[in-house]
Amino acid sequence: MSGRVILVGAGPGDPGLLTVKGRRAILEAQVVVYDRLVSPDILALIPERAEKIDVGKEAARHKVPQEEINRILLGKAQEGKVVVRLKGGDPFLFGRGGEELELLEEHGIPFQEVPGITSAIAVPAYGGIPVTHRDFCSSLHIVTGHQRAGKQLDIDFEALVRTKGTLVFLMGVSSLPDICAGLMAAGMDGDTPASIVEKGTTSAQRRVDGTVATLAALAKEHHITSPAISVVGKVCALAQRFDWFDRLPLKGKTILVTRPKDRAGTLSDKLRALGAEVWEYPCIETMPIAPCPAMEEALSHLADYRWLVFTSPAGVWALRDELDRQGKDARALYGVKLAAIGSGTAKGLKALGLKADYVPQVYDARHLGEGLPAQAGEQVLILRAELGSADLTAALAGRSITYNDVAVYSTRYENPRSEALRQALGEGTLSAVTFTSASTVKGFVSTVGADADFSRITGLCIGEQTAAEARKYGIAVEVASAATIDALTALAAEVL
Repeated sequence: MSGRVILVGAGPGDPGLLTVKGRRAILEAQVVVYDRLVSPDILALIPERAEKIDVGKEAARHKVPQEEINRILLGKAQEGKVVVRLKGGDPFLFGRGGEELELLEEHGIPFQEVPGITSAIAVPAYGGIPVTHRDFCSSLHIVTGHQRAGKQLDIDFEALVRTKGTLVFLMGVSSLPDICAGLMAAGMDGDTPASIVEKGTTSAQRRVDGTVATLAALAKEHHITSPAISVVGKVCALAQRFDWFDRLPLKGKTILVTRPKDRAGTLSDKLRALGAEVWEYPCIETMPIAPCPAMEEALSHLADYRWLVFTSPAGVWALRDELDRQGKDARALYGVKLAAIGSGTAKGLKALGLKADYVPQVYDARHLGEGLPAQAGEQVLILRAELGSADLTAALAGRSITYNDVAVYSTRYENPRSEALRQALGEGTLSAVTFTSASTVKGFVSTVGADADFSRITGLCIGEQTAAEARKYGIAVEVASAATIDALTALAAEVL
């Protein structure tokens, strides 16, 4: 099989700005060669089986020389691998993508280019600056502000000034004084509006507004660092009016999401949509118990049970997989009523074409057991975690309802002790930690160590049982109005 290379633009930072085609290429990659400015959330998409090669570059320091990067791409493709070259922004806009393709073309290696959303347009947009507006300009000019050490900028400032258009300078933090001086020397009015946007499209984004005459000094005063983009032109005067990103309720907040990796996405996406910086740090992992003789035995006598009860989507998936192993499908559940602990579990059933007959108003084990519309003497089959809450079975036993409590998956704590996370807690870097179950609390504490200082964080809890577990470790808690991801997201916006 012949190898090939796909250049993928990862966009400016916000993982939501990665294109659908770019995501698909990453998921199919066997090798991913990536740069420094690619978002960690996008890097998290790289399949575990794929080889990851960091060739990140910083100003005045190249981790891997460009020529070596070119050779890496060629060599991996010649091994027959599908290679993704993952670059911030767009590969063909000051991304040296063309240089990387030259060696491939010379050796007959197939390649593709997947454009990325360029920071030249996206970053000003997140800063409230439309790079074009018919009342202010009729052209847009994108210029690299990068200058080699010891050399002057190679920019025709007079030509730029004559265009009277919007000017966007990339990679120009250190050269900003020279850029502004060059524009004014070429005849640009020093009062022309100008802005610089640091870490654009991320929760850490900052925008500083000024004029061509003042912007360089203001950037220094505010300690603006790379990556940052400078915009010069009358459109910058619109930034205060059109600044939508800074008005998001969670802008500037950093929230840790502890859900299992395969279920973190929904919550993370909702928090990011409100402006939060999200750290995905799955502290637990659910592992199906397979083979599972107890479930096999129970399913072979399914007609004996009136109710089949699930306390999480993981139980639903375990049932699906077991039915599949037996060559069966959802039709095997005919005649059995289905109960789900909450909306998330009910959605899991719906994905299999099944509808929950009962979901308690309060999504926890006790209310599920107390409210299940079963009669005394009827048998209930529970498919759930190895260490499930005793509240469910106690409530059923108190009503003289017979049950078979079958463990179909186990929960393990996924991450080893993390000094980085422990340090973030001590420094107060994290605004909050989300907990969607008591297990995520235990996994989080296991990850950072029970002796860590939890006094500087807020635990956003999906329910009272989860909150009770968090309180054991001295974590200040806020509890969502309902045990749903939407309610947990709304809680974050309300209390942070």
